[in-house]
Amino acid sequence: MDQKTKINALEGKQELTITREFDLPVELVYKAYTEAEFVAQWMGTKVIKLENRDHGSYAFETSHEGNVIFKANGTIHKVVPNQEIVRTFEMENMPIGIQLEFLNFEKVTANKSKLTIQIIYKSEKHRAKQLKLPFAYGLNMAHNRLEEILKNLM
Repeated sequence: MDQKTKINALEGKQELTITREFDLPVELVYKAYTEAEFVAQWMGTKVIKLENRDHGSYAFETSHEGNVIFKANGTIHKVVPNQEIVRTFEMENMPIGIQLEFLNFEKVTANKSKLTIQIIYKSEKHRAKQLKLPFAYGLNMAHNRLEEILKNLM
């Protein structure tokens, strides 16, 4: 699989940066992160709550054969439509801890956009635990699915 979503994790840091260019207008990429029906499709999860506003919150849950295998939640601190989301992210029952995420949505052209996500972890050790998971592979799969789903809306 072509790794279009890039992860830059500099040695000795407690943060990483994710970048991805999409052949989609910035408004559609932003919509994919802020509207429950799209989040559910590209992430393959159930959206329990998504209050996409300043001081809002969200919760996701993924099940397999009737058993919950993944739960995530967080607080949305700041929203600037089609430009920025600042939020926390926590996977329940995982040793990674709470992450602080800065999502920036950038218009490159009318039909091309760039997403940059800076994630800050509690420590370098917490970030290392995240990177040991199939994080890059899963993120690339999800972003590819996002692009495929949203291209049908154009």
